[in-house]
Amino acid sequence: MLKGKFFNMLYYYLWLEEIKMAQQTNVVLVGKKPVMNYVLACLTLFQNANSEIIIKARGKAISKAADVSQILIKRFLNDVQIKDIKLNTEQLKSESGTMSNVTSIEIKLGK
Repeated sequence: MLKGKFFNMLYYYLWLEEIKMAQQTNVVLVGKKPVMNYVLACLTLFQNANSEIIIKARGKAISKAADVSQILIKRFLNDVQIKDIKLNTEQLKSESGTMSNVTSIEIKLGK
């Protein structure tokens, strides 16, 4: 039981560190929130004199990241273009000890 709590705390700590990194840089991490929340976050980063931003997502949120980039380009910021797209596979260890592959994406947008 203690082992499971330790890993949950470790994942929580890593998640918090990832959020801190995103707040200090030009990265938007896409997850379970509605698409427009992430669009607003990207718009805010572009308004704060960032010429490039990176939209990151894993697993089921990949399609939402693609939606965010397309909404930004087609509806709000016509001068923004997709600069680069990176696809990766990350191996995550579950609480039961099995390894699973999770696909991730990074979409770099710039003016």
